[in-house]
Amino acid sequence: RLEQAGGGSVQAGGSTRLSCVVSSDIVNWTCMAWFRQAPGKEREGVASFERDGTTTYAEAVQGRFTISQDIANDTLYLQMTSLKPEDTAMYYCAANPGPFCWGAGTLGKYNYWGQGTQVTVSS
Repeated sequence: RLEQAGGGSVQAGGSTRLSCVVSSDIVNWTCMAWFRQAPGKEREGVASFERDGTTTYAEAVQGRFTISQDIANDTLYLQMTSLKPEDTAMYYCAANPGPFCWGAGTLGKYNYWGQGTQVTVSS
């Protein structure tokens, strides 16, 4: 199970952080990621974190968002800065056993999902 927290309403240019606690029964993940889905749009990858520490970002968030993991607390984070109205979406954390973490066709590989948390950025 993945339990999300954080998000909410933020002014453009502001920051917020999402967290995702990974339950102990999810032990075979190689990839963890954040996805987002805006109304009327498809779910898209935001950033991924591989067990070896490799991170990948969508071009739209590169340089503004940071994905990280706190191993001691089994928590995945997404630090979001310089937020824009177009970042408004429901954000989901997800895990998959690998080996493919990012790119075309990997969405379907993620078999554990958080409940989602809304981020709304106002201008």
